[in-house]
Amino acid sequence: MNISLKYARRKTSITRVGNLSIGSDFPIRIQTMANTSTNDIQASVNQALLCQQTGAELFRFTTQGMREVESLSQIRAQLCNLQPAPCTMPLVADIHFRSDVADAAAQVAHKVRINPGNYAADPETIRERFIHLLDLCKAHHTAIRIGVNHGSLSKRIMEQYGDTPEGMVASCMEFLRIAVEQQFNDIVLSIKASNTRIMVDTVRLLVQTMDDEDMHFPIHLGVTEAGEGEDGRIKSAVGIGALLAEGIGDTIRVSLSEQPEAEIPVAKALIDYFVNPNSPRYDESNIICFDEVKHSIFYYTNVADWTLFQLQAAAEIGRLLWQFNVKRIDLLNPNFTTDQLQLLAQDILQAAGIARFKTEFVSCPGCGRTMFNLQQTVADIKTAMAQNARFFMKKYPKIAVMGCIVNGPGEMADADYGYVGAGRDRISLYRGKECVLKNIPQQEAVEQLINLIRSDLQINQL
Repeated sequence: MNISLKYARRKTSITRVGNLSIGSDFPIRIQTMANTSTNDIQASVNQALLCQQTGAELFRFTTQGMREVESLSQIRAQLCNLQPAPCTMPLVADIHFRSDVADAAAQVAHKVRINPGNYAADPETIRERFIHLLDLCKAHHTAIRIGVNHGSLSKRIMEQYGDTPEGMVASCMEFLRIAVEQQFNDIVLSIKASNTRIMVDTVRLLVQTMDDEDMHFPIHLGVTEAGEGEDGRIKSAVGIGALLAEGIGDTIRVSLSEQPEAEIPVAKALIDYFVNPNSPRYDESNIICFDEVKHSIFYYTNVADWTLFQLQAAAEIGRLLWQFNVKRIDLLNPNFTTDQLQLLAQDILQAAGIARFKTEFVSCPGCGRTMFNLQQTVADIKTAMAQNARFFMKKYPKIAVMGCIVNGPGEMADADYGYVGAGRDRISLYRGKECVLKNIPQQEAVEQLINLIRSDLQINQL
């Protein structure tokens, strides 16, 4: 069975963020997030400018408290007053836990991102606090992103739905219905998870739920804690690509455990692959088909750039993996070796959670909340795992490396082991959802993690 490669964008309403319009009548927007401390004004300004020059159209800052709100105000002022030309890229305040900080940020940022999972406890309090925020946003022409994370659903939602797609959609719609009732329309929605299947299924369910209620707000796409390097790019392409292929997605962020400017070319490549009519996707020599007997996908293209081929194959195949219960991928490209193609097929299957062929790393991109060098730590853990490879033969644990506790324990819920920032140069280690070592010095943490994994494997082998 040959698979159609047609693309049609989902029709949405228009959301205005500063001088930027988001929705189906406009290009898919690219955004990223600072990993500087928001209180380091000059470093944050410099990073925002670098990312804008690389192609970012929105830039987000973690905004934990009132000090960060004031810092964000100074960052915006410096960017707006640059000579000879001001930087007018919209700035987004990322809020967790504190509604008073969201209220203050609404008077400073172009958009405020709130997380329903930790915004308030009971429905009446949610309603009161959220309406107050909406009123402030109306007064200051500030947009809102309702951003639900799989790892940080509220206790109330968890008790009713568990950490399911239905629970994530219910969490989002609770806030969205209030906004619609209050006639506030400058809204973007996001539902993210580090598990690509959960992310894709939940966004699809959100779109269907909105359609049923005649709502058509723009969607922001991203796979949280995708990791870094090739694995992070492939995982992001599987999740984001599956939805872009269906015409869903009006802004995207590729969340990599790298510098934020490194995310932008990946986002550009994914958008270009689906939207550009001259994309290799629409070359008649491209073939993608599904074997119903073998549950396998065959994909042929002659794209010569290895990095682009990885992204395009992962994005193209991503939408079909769960739909057809795919067990095998056969890639054919005359520019690459059989071994390269086989390893890429395995990486795509692993990114989709269908099989595991190597140790899997879940790691956040880092932000101003991160209190250790996340990129170096990921590299150190990978090196330590390689050095101890003889202990892990055919044992492929899933290891999560998380910068802080905001989404850490929740987003890594299906990881075998977790390394989570607990404070300045302090780390907590997890076995599954259980914290087994708390607030240990960072300089000891990688070794302690490896010892924990080795010990568990030896016990299991007795």
